[in-house]
Amino acid sequence: MSATVHPSFSHSVRVYWEDTDAGGVVYYANYLKIFERARTEWLRSLGVNQQTLKDETGGVFVVSDAAIKYHRSARLDDQLTITAGLQHVGKACVVFVQQARRGGLDGELLAEATIRVGWVQAPTMRPARMPDPVLRALPGAASAPCRFRWRRRSQPVS
Repeated sequence: MSATVHPSFSHSVRVYWEDTDAGGVVYYANYLKIFERARTEWLRSLGVNQQTLKDETGGVFVVSDAAIKYHRSARLDDQLTITAGLQHVGKACVVFVQQARRGGLDGELLAEATIRVGWVQAPTMRPARMPDPVLRALPGAASAPCRFRWRRRSQPVS
């Protein structure tokens, strides 16, 4: 995981029963949901509304790759700080680096992730260039190459 990228955004969340397994710890897959909510709130804070983008451009973001490293367990009622930063921004994809910490920004590191998100046209699921308002909103847009390959569901997996 890349710990060298400084977070550009942080979002606070509380752990509820729905986030946990029978032992009262956050179920491992739910970190993906928590990270997605933080990315969505960050985009919203930058003036990027995903529903409006879909309505106006026919495009949507899709996750094409996610790598997560788990360090410690979050538990029921924990207050978490979720950070999001940019590792790479290309014309058709973004690589986010994210962390989940117990408490504040200096709190105990629970999980960290690198998540590649691409832009596709929703009807065809074909990669496309992100709309200009999105590229303008993201710090460092198109500053580095970002490979994005997306296989439509109708294509066989080899």
